[in-house]
Amino acid sequence: MGSKHPVQVIAVTGGKGGIGKTNVSVNLGLALADLGRRVVLLDADLGLANVDVLLGLKAKATLADVLEGTCELRDVLLNGPGGIRIVPAASGAASMVNLNPQQHAGLIQAFSEIGDNIDVLIVDTAAGIGDSVVSFVRASQEVLVVVCDEPTSITDAYALIKLLNRDHGMTRFRVLANMVHTPQEGRLVFSKLTKVTDRFLDVALQYVGAVPYDENVRKAVQKQRAVYDAFPRSKASLAIRGIAQKVNAWPLPANPRGHLEFFVERLVQQTGTGL
Repeated sequence: MGSKHPVQVIAVTGGKGGIGKTNVSVNLGLALADLGRRVVLLDADLGLANVDVLLGLKAKATLADVLEGTCELRDVLLNGPGGIRIVPAASGAASMVNLNPQQHAGLIQAFSEIGDNIDVLIVDTAAGIGDSVVSFVRASQEVLVVVCDEPTSITDAYALIKLLNRDHGMTRFRVLANMVHTPQEGRLVFSKLTKVTDRFLDVALQYVGAVPYDENVRKAVQKQRAVYDAFPRSKASLAIRGIAQKVNAWPLPANPRGHLEFFVERLVQQTGTGL
């Protein structure tokens, strides 16, 4: 594989807040680490960071410091549970919410320096469909849209997919149903979403699976631990494990797509100079 192996970059997004996106990101990261992958989790909710809080970690430096040039990206990595590493964002920093395109590009390119020590980068995006969400999602090669069975979650997921499709030409999305009460509910949520996307957009949605509603998730949050770590035999943890096995089999990126991407220079080197 050489030192320039491709890195799988997965954006976990969803449009709406409160759908358990960060929980999905953290626990998926732990489950992938269990499968032997070297995982880094980027808290890309730049103004309202919460991954470190969710896991009871204290960040000494954050992405705000990387942007200011006072430290390198590798200096802000936190060691999380299960061997995953976390890139914390700043909490309550208004300056981080309205980054300009150059600053976004700078952050995305800063990841290149850790490329040799990572197999999977999970990008936990902010809620909404702002510029920051769009630029992180476009820079990732897989988009995992988290939805739950409530009308606002489905309309917000649709709005995000529509924006990424119509304005940025993205056509492939993976969908995960979260907090479902039955396996059928997950499929139903997916079909509600595809009903509108099939009608109005030219996109391919793939159903990845569902994570059941599980009281253990809330208990784990209160303990400031990931449910996968605190309650490994819980329904939610077992579902995440199954989803991680699917994610683990997704193809690795083979060639750059002609716009700003995480680790794009690795792909350029792999494909030679045939750009």
